[in-house]
Amino acid sequence: MTARQRLMLLALGATLTTSGAAAEDAVAVAEGRALVEANCSRCHAIDRTGDSPHPQAPPFRTLSRQYPVSALQEALAEGIMTGHPDMPEFTADPVQIAAIIAYLESIQIP
Repeated sequence: MTARQRLMLLALGATLTTSGAAAEDAVAVAEGRALVEANCSRCHAIDRTGDSPHPQAPPFRTLSRQYPVSALQEALAEGIMTGHPDMPEFTADPVQIAAIIAYLESIQIP
């Protein structure tokens, strides 16, 4: 095998690995969106545009303005509970948490 052929195989392998990772990321983002749509969209704007149905509920696309989105991992693992009756209790497993964080990170605007 020539040096050029080895280089082409390495490039192909890197492309396939990157494509696989991108596909996994896309799946996680889609799963995260489905979870926040099912559990959060009643009050929060969950897309890059639009108003939150509940006036005091922050749009998810702006969460990173207040704190790192990854900081929500612990709250999601322990179960998000608040003192107001509009917000349902929600607990997620580690795979769901990763998907939710991936989705939230994908929609953040500065």
